[in-house]
Amino acid sequence: MKKKIKTPVILVGAIAVFLTLAYCCAPTPDGAKETTLCNGIILPKEWPPRYPVPNKPTDMPVPYLENIPDIIPVSLGRQLFIDDFLIEETDLIRTFHSPHYYKGNPVLGPDKPWEYTASGYPYAAPFSDGVWYDEKDRKFKMWYSTGGGKLNQKTDRFNVVTAFAISDDGIHWEKPVLDIVSGTNLVDIRFRDSNTVWLDKNEPDSTKRYKLFNVEIGWPDDRWRFVLKYSSDGIHWSEGVAQSGDIYDRSTVFYNPFRDKWVFSLRVRYDIGRCRNYLENDDPEIGASLAHRTWGAIDKNIVYWFGPWEKELTNPNPEYCDIKPQIYNHDAIAYESLMLGFFSVWQGPENETCEKLSIQKRNEVAIGFSRDGFHWHRPDMNRFFPVDETKGAWNFGNIQSVCGAPIIVFDSLYFYMSGRKQNTVFWDSFSSTGLATLRRDGFASLDAGQHEGTLLTRKLKFDGEFLFVNADASNGQLLAEVLNEKGQIIDGYSKDQCLPVKVNGTKLAIEWKNMKKLENLSGKTIQIRFYLKNTAFYSFWISKYSTGESSGYTAGGGPNLHPSGKDIPLL
Repeated sequence: MKKKIKTPVILVGAIAVFLTLAYCCAPTPDGAKETTLCNGIILPKEWPPRYPVPNKPTDMPVPYLENIPDIIPVSLGRQLFIDDFLIEETDLIRTFHSPHYYKGNPVLGPDKPWEYTASGYPYAAPFSDGVWYDEKDRKFKMWYSTGGGKLNQKTDRFNVVTAFAISDDGIHWEKPVLDIVSGTNLVDIRFRDSNTVWLDKNEPDSTKRYKLFNVEIGWPDDRWRFVLKYSSDGIHWSEGVAQSGDIYDRSTVFYNPFRDKWVFSLRVRYDIGRCRNYLENDDPEIGASLAHRTWGAIDKNIVYWFGPWEKELTNPNPEYCDIKPQIYNHDAIAYESLMLGFFSVWQGPENETCEKLSIQKRNEVAIGFSRDGFHWHRPDMNRFFPVDETKGAWNFGNIQSVCGAPIIVFDSLYFYMSGRKQNTVFWDSFSSTGLATLRRDGFASLDAGQHEGTLLTRKLKFDGEFLFVNADASNGQLLAEVLNEKGQIIDGYSKDQCLPVKVNGTKLAIEWKNMKKLENLSGKTIQIRFYLKNTAFYSFWISKYSTGESSGYTAGGGPNLHPSGKDIPLL
């Protein structure tokens, strides 16, 4: 998908305008204050915003793209070109990219007796759960849903428990023998639907470093509830320390470090189908206790978030062309200077039809981006993790995202997902875990051909010294010049004095003949104009360090990254 942009233009439909007006005119709680984020976006006093539930698929408004700050701070993280937020003007072509499935998929599947249910249905894949890189132990770690073997005596419905795997490279996984259930790798044996395992790398209490938000069943009323548990090693879990009210299954949790909030992504159904409600809190225990089923409009803490977009993924199967897509699940994580969102889009058919025909429902994952943690911009509506409806494919149907992804493995991003084979044993079983890879920062590029193209940033402020880019200029070149707040070229930083970049790399320093860094410009307002030929340009950032660390968030972590979860130098 390509998009040519010269000036940032946001086309907003009538419904989006209405929603934005409703948002701007929302009542303000007494004593509430505006909040300014690290990227200069000002959140209104009423937060989170309250939108009415639409009666048809509707794109989320994105207020920060309609009211962009006059000066954008860029001191935190790599600055990605997934939208026009950073761009004053350009004639470059924007191209969105999707990851490539690993040829050896699945990287983990059911091969142990306890990974089957009592009825013989195999499961070995995260259902959100989590895949993280633990820099302290230097290991990839995976939590996944599995059958439970003899623990699972109920045969009248779907029940799974939680298992644990470990890896040195993120590709070859070991199922260690643990002591929770002797001789197995099971770590939590409560029947669950989805869950969220969050490796909280900045938790001061070591006993709470791992957080498990388990969506459990088995109560007297047979309802789903969040149960929050803690662990120091991700294997031995506490009893529940907080419990929600009655919730819908497939609800998940993520942490927004830009605002230090735990966000509960709550599944709900409205007239337009499966949607999400939103709940946030500073404290994960309080947040869990506040979660419950609601219709959003009358709850003090929970608001309607989003449903399907207007141009949501549609099922190409002509037998189900009347099915309207819905949002089945949503996971999110901080990556560099923004939030990545994974949208599991349900395209039917309903479970009864799947069971009758022994087919998998079509869930595929699309991606979105947020700079304020609430409003999601989805400029590319293509499938990020697609199904493969060929016979025997591990991902024939029901693709689901995984918490913790992506993991940064040198110049690549590792994404994990669950998929399910078509089978005649039980339509919704045979789950396994897949891997897909993408270039670091590689969600979108701004591209120039043989004729020189340019990109002028908006006005920026920063507290670093060294300019870096992620670009493929192996068949061309990239140059940069720095302008002052009046748009004048700063002496020593002209295009003619810039040393051209003519290689491919995810961390390339920009230097000038007599200037190795942005000397004496920290704290001042500047703009940068980039000149490209035969180049794909993914991101830029201004680092405090000559080694190029961005100070941004590193999502699920990775080898040789700092254990704090931020891209800063190792000691």
